[in-house]
Parts: sequence; structure tokens; C-alpha cells
Amino acid sequence: MKVLNKKNILTLILIAAFYAVIQLLIADGIINSFYEITLATICINIILAVSLNLVTGFTGQFSLGHAGFMSIGAYVGALINMEMNSTAGFLLGILAGAVAAAIVGIIIGIPTLRLKADYLAIATLGMAEIIRVVFLNIDITNGAAGLNGIPRFTNWMWLFIFTALTIILINNFIRSSQGRACISIREDEIAAESMGVNTTRYKVTAFAIGAFFAGIAGALYSSYFYFIKPNIFGFMKSIDILVIVVFGGMGSITGSVIAAVALAVLTTFLQAYSELRMIIYALLLVVIMLFRPQGILGTKEITDLFKIKKNDEKNR
Repeated sequence: MKVLNKKNILTLILIAAFYAVIQLLIADGIINSFYEITLATICINIILAVSLNLVTGFTGQFSLGHAGFMSIGAYVGALINMEMNSTAGFLLGILAGAVAAAIVGIIIGIPTLRLKADYLAIATLGMAEIIRVVFLNIDITNGAAGLNGIPRFTNWMWLFIFTALTIILINNFIRSSQGRACISIREDEIAAESMGVNTTRYKVTAFAIGAFFAGIAGALYSSYFYFIKPNIFGFMKSIDILVIVVFGGMGSITGSVIAAVALAVLTTFLQAYSELRMIIYALLLVVIMLFRPQGILGTKEITDLFKIKKNDEKNR
């Protein structure tokens, strides 16, 4: 398979052009500080949603503990960042936070992923709450007061790089033999086992990879917003991430990206209606789920839709 074929070269050009356009808009002040926060939120939510989609959408494991892994990345990254206060410390903090989240994911995943459906959701929710309470009661994290004055190294360049890497790496994993094994578990776990798929191994692998990227999102979050405290990573944060995944389509990476962008833009627009913001937001989600329960793209990607259109045109 040729890596530098026309399609891949065109994709790289489009990615570089998109980065350059946004960078120019930021440099010219067209994207001001308020919209920069929205942009950062979109990138972080894309990383969280795509990584959770690997666990919930592609592997079929209903997890409500993603905010817990995000908090591990946020605190580990913040502590290293505050200690070193340099770009090297920032990058080391991201890596350490991601690895720490992945290790905890493996430790927790081995016993909990033997559960199914609602029982798994409750177990992962409990896990996230345990992590939050631990951060709430240890001195190094400053307890309920949180960590303040975290050096800010997260900018558009790093957000773009890590968002793009997350999408590319998880997409490649899904298209690999390991990824297809995860999808087979989602479709029928008993049939996958009968065909020789080590279901526990692949479920834990997907869980660890999802936790790894959630840790990256947490480290980027802590370095961008200066301040973190345990309550930021509570139950509702996990629900917010799950809403993006369901809205975009469980089993669609591009669906998660579109949903993250759409919901962030919607939230920004509704800031002007602070009293009715949550009511309008909730009603819109209910209406969308009633008329499009499978999400925006379901289990398809945007490229699949283009292929369908081309095939329809050929058949005419």
C-alpha cells in the first residue's frame, strides 16, 4: 500500500491549509480570546469524544468514567508543568498524564470489563467518582481548592497537533486487525469468542487506548485554563462527553468531530440566553434524538457517504 498516494497527499494539504487559515485568523485578531476558548473546547472535546467512541461506539462497552481518566491526565500534567514550567515540562506532563491514565485504565479495566451493559456503566461511574474523591482528599492536588496558576503552554498549534494525531491514530487502530476484533465484540461478543477472539484482551486494550487519549485531553485542558479542581471532572463531565458521542453517532469518528463542533457552537450561541440556555440545549438534544436516534452519521463516516453517492451515480 502506497502511503504517499494522491488521496493522502490531498488530505495532508487540506489539513495544513486548515491549520494555516485558523492561525492567520488568530494572528489578525478575527478569532478573539472568547472564540479561542471555544476553539480550545472543541479540540479537547474532539479528543475526548473520539477516544470514548473507541470504547463505547466501536467496542460496545458502555463507559461512564471517561472524566476520571481526563482528571488523571489533568492533574499529572499540571503538577509536572508547574514543577518544570517549560515547553519540555508541558510535553512531558502530557505524556506522563496519558500514560498514567492508560495504566489506571488497564488496572480498572481488567475486573470491570467482565461486566456488561448497565452493570459496566455503574462500575465505570463508580471508578470515576473514586478517582475524583482521591484528588479531593490528597495534599499534592490541593484538595477541594484545586490547582491554580498552571503555566499556559497550550495554544492552537498544540491543540491542532494532538487533535489531528488522536483522530489519525484511533482511525488507524480501528482499521487494523485489532480494531476489527473490537468491532466484532460490539456486534456479537459470543460469536467473536467462538472465532478465537480474546474478548477481555481487546476490551482492555480499547479501554486503555481511550484512557490514554483522555489523559492527553486533560493535560491540554489544565495547561489552557490555568486552574483545575476535582468537581470539574464529576459525573456530568462524563455525560457531556457521552452526549457528543451519541449525537455524532456511536461508531463514527467524523460523527464525533461534527457533534463536538456543533454542540460547542450551539453552547456559545446560547450564552446570550443564560436563563434559558440549559432548557433550550436539552430540548434541542431531545428533538434530535427523537428524529435521528442513531446520531448524525450513525456508524458511517463522511467518506462512506461520498462513496454511496458515487455508486448511485454509476448505477443510474
